[in-house]
Amino acid sequence: MNKYFSARIIARVIPLCVVLLPFGKASAQSQTEDAKMNVFVSGLLKKMTLDEKIGQLNLVTIGAPTTGSVVNKGVEEKIKKGAIGGVFGIWGAAQTKEVQEAAVKNSRLHIPLIFGLDVIHGHRTIFPIPLGMSATWDMDLIKQSAHIAAKEATAEGLSWVFSPMVDIARDPRWGRISEGSGEDPWYGGQVAKAMVQGYQGTSMKNADAVMACVKHFALYGGAEAGREYNTVDMSRIKMYQDYLPPYKAAVDAGAGSFMSSFNTVDGVPATGNQWLLTDLLRKQWGFKGFVVSDYTAVNEMEAHGLGDLQMVSALALKAGLDMDMVGEGFLTTLKKSLQEKKITQLEIDQACRRVLEAKYKLGLFDNPYKSMDVARESTDVLSVANRSAAREITKHSFVLLKNDNQTLPLKKTGMSIALVGPLANNQRDMLGTWVVAGDWEKSISVMQGIKNVVGDGVTINYAKGSNITEDAEFIKRLNFGPGMVSIDPKPADELLKEAVDAANKSDVIVAVVGESQSMSGESSSRSDIDIPEPQKNMLKALSKLGKPMVIVLFNGRPLTLTWENEHATAILDVWAPGTEAGNAIADVLFGDYNPAGKITATFPRSVGQIPIYYNHKNTGRPYSSGPTKFKSNYLDISNEPLYPFGYGLSYTTFGYSDVKLNKTTLKGNETLTATVTVTNTGKLAGEEVVQLYISDPVASISRSVKELKNFKKIKLQPGEAKVVSFAITPEQLKFYNTQLKYDWEPGKFVVQIGTNSSDTHSASVWWTK
Repeated sequence: MNKYFSARIIARVIPLCVVLLPFGKASAQSQTEDAKMNVFVSGLLKKMTLDEKIGQLNLVTIGAPTTGSVVNKGVEEKIKKGAIGGVFGIWGAAQTKEVQEAAVKNSRLHIPLIFGLDVIHGHRTIFPIPLGMSATWDMDLIKQSAHIAAKEATAEGLSWVFSPMVDIARDPRWGRISEGSGEDPWYGGQVAKAMVQGYQGTSMKNADAVMACVKHFALYGGAEAGREYNTVDMSRIKMYQDYLPPYKAAVDAGAGSFMSSFNTVDGVPATGNQWLLTDLLRKQWGFKGFVVSDYTAVNEMEAHGLGDLQMVSALALKAGLDMDMVGEGFLTTLKKSLQEKKITQLEIDQACRRVLEAKYKLGLFDNPYKSMDVARESTDVLSVANRSAAREITKHSFVLLKNDNQTLPLKKTGMSIALVGPLANNQRDMLGTWVVAGDWEKSISVMQGIKNVVGDGVTINYAKGSNITEDAEFIKRLNFGPGMVSIDPKPADELLKEAVDAANKSDVIVAVVGESQSMSGESSSRSDIDIPEPQKNMLKALSKLGKPMVIVLFNGRPLTLTWENEHATAILDVWAPGTEAGNAIADVLFGDYNPAGKITATFPRSVGQIPIYYNHKNTGRPYSSGPTKFKSNYLDISNEPLYPFGYGLSYTTFGYSDVKLNKTTLKGNETLTATVTVTNTGKLAGEEVVQLYISDPVASISRSVKELKNFKKIKLQPGEAKVVSFAITPEQLKFYNTQLKYDWEPGKFVVQIGTNSSDTHSASVWWTK
């Protein structure tokens, strides 16, 4: 036992947790189960001492700190005393079972621990980063990825995952944009539901189900200047309309837990914000689960200026926080605060009840070891089936940003390829950010994937070409884990010459470039979101050769690609693809799969445009076109993004008809049907994401220029046409007004259907109440 508490168990941690129940009328069965749970938990609470109740509110880590500088001490002894409610930082059936035994066999009341981990985009089998997963526009695939992650996590003794992250983000400088689903609140809600359902399954008591922990509550993606942990400040209307919907969607999906965010909300840190954690989450939305803090977020309220550790711990408990992650402010101060009447016994009991209820819903009181099965580790983790599913899902996430002269797909025989770039023969950076249990040595590099797909049919002339970066200070910041980024001992000019030589011997250049895994994610904000200079210098040298140049882009965020878009022949955005990276990339490069991904976060032309997003408000002086003054525009660049929200090309082409409406005037709760005919006008079969947007040009408040309301993904053979229909009801016309009432107003509405947010066909309708 001692070895698991004394050893340095490497693990990553990022966190947040809460328990949620679905809205709507509870079934008789669920009411009966709730009644049983209440009897059991109430009985247990009566047996618990004050110290044991406070202990259930304490979440600790065993391992190295990865989101802070604190690692808990004396964990084994605290578990025996009942002073710990949950543990994260370890995984593996044998390891977790040994720690669980310390609680179940050696503590007075034998209350089991809950084991959590950062399972962000897969556990052992790693899928694309969430921003890449969102580009699939396929909820079934997203749900499947979460289920596979849950199956692997439970096989290694885990019952709780700190995912999904549903923060809306409109600033690509923010590193954690990689962990979310982009900029749209409605679409983000669809992904949130799919992830929660994939993790939790039909019952959290199932052996292959985990409890989801929705993060970061709330508004974390709105950090000023795109800087991690920074201030967030916005109006209530903006909160409700643009940032809160994905959290609410997760509540409605029955998520088991929530995690508080590091930022302030209305000037009060989220972790101690009663309006946020109680009035909104519990009273308005009906959330019944528990809320955990992010890593030492309780303690960090001191730095926000809200008092000493005792004061901020009491504030957090009273606000509605139930579990304190790592900081042990609850453990060390709540008893004193109770004695001084700064908190109440009811508040402690309420928080403890919520934690115990989560353990009950997970079935841990029935079987504390329910998922700790060593045999399952050999069958359910990194299995052939899981890897095969990852390969299929991964290629659906890729977005074709450019493809001049039908350069892609490449031929499988009779050609030579210059495969260049620091990410071309690289396994470590395939996985992307936050892969706590992922093993990069099990990942497939781009070079290996090409060999797997085409064998000897294609000649590969490989050269690294450049380092990821040569900025020594930058490398120090990137290397928070050992060996994450290194500099090749060869001089830069020699690396470049090797790439040019390889290109001169080849028919086409495939340059695999972009961001390494540690360039995005937590605490990885960037002020310059270009491809790093050494890699760009290589691309510039190669472009002078006059040969077709395909960029395979690795990135955890939208990048500024104005030069690349102008000079590359084709650009395939593969994000950070995960374990099956190379195989999936080769499948797409050589035409075994026709890419259909669409971006969910706008790509700016310049950082000067940030924040830039499709569903912006209009201004009193909107810019249209041409040189002009006294309009809302820049002097030096266009207002338009490089790639708009919802953008993505295919190896084939699609044509859209005009939008047809079954009615042009409606009243009350009638249903409007909008249809468009989509035709595959190219030579290959392909998938298309048909997107529905609605504009509300006259309202009591200034409305977004358009809002995504639905989409349908279809597959068409060459020459095939399909009629795509959308049913529209007043529910899709609603918005939050100045009184924060969610309602719709009569008038004119513009229905837009198209291939992305900028390229649509439209029709108007009048709708009265």
